[in-house]
Amino acid sequence: MANNLLGNTDTMPPHKTDKSRTKAKTEKILNNLEELQNLLYAESRHSILVIIQGMDASGKDGLTRDVFSRMNPQGVNVTSFKEPTQEELSHDFLWRIHRNTPARGMIQIFNRSHYEDVLVTRVHGQIDDHTAKMRMEDINNFERMLVRHNNTHILKFYLHISHKEQLARLDERLSDPRKMWKYNIADFEESKLWDSYMRAYEQVFKSCNEIPWYIIPSDSNWYKSYLVASKLEELLKGLIMKYPGMKKH
Repeated sequence: MANNLLGNTDTMPPHKTDKSRTKAKTEKILNNLEELQNLLYAESRHSILVIIQGMDASGKDGLTRDVFSRMNPQGVNVTSFKEPTQEELSHDFLWRIHRNTPARGMIQIFNRSHYEDVLVTRVHGQIDDHTAKMRMEDINNFERMLVRHNNTHILKFYLHISHKEQLARLDERLSDPRKMWKYNIADFEESKLWDSYMRAYEQVFKSCNEIPWYIIPSDSNWYKSYLVASKLEELLKGLIMKYPGMKKH
């Protein structure tokens, strides 16, 4: 993993990062996001697509809860993309994705996404390199279309944990009653393919970076939430939104 993006990105917060201060900053950001999301919904001019990718146990569910749960549920949707159904497999790979993209005024969170179709499928040999390359070109065109034609702003996050931390979290699911429901023996089998997944992710970062990826150090959940919330706040503030006036009848 030397000389590549993941190998050169730490999974822990920078040295001397103060946990208490960072959590206090996050709290302030979350309060701001509550108002900014309300403004986004009221103005109904932009839409936000938040893509969350990461290995099993990287904290995708927890991040969604920690950053988005205070927002008005009328303006936020979450879609988790599991293994495709037979109906979904009978269509092109972006069909199930496109019908879940955000309407104007909405924040849509993808817990896993269209990138699974060039990650899992590639690691397991379900598609060859040529097909993967074509799909990544399709993904670039798809995201470009959302930006161009629906005023969609896309944030793409990869939750970067170490393999050691992943295994510790998977083991915890065997002993913590609150997390046992997440236990899936297949996760341990997937973990054995770590190096193959890292190579596949590196190719995604290289080939699908017109809309940039944010590599989020995620061994510490408090730091992960701070970084993601900060990026979302920065995006929403940059839209220069305003509340619409009273409607004329």
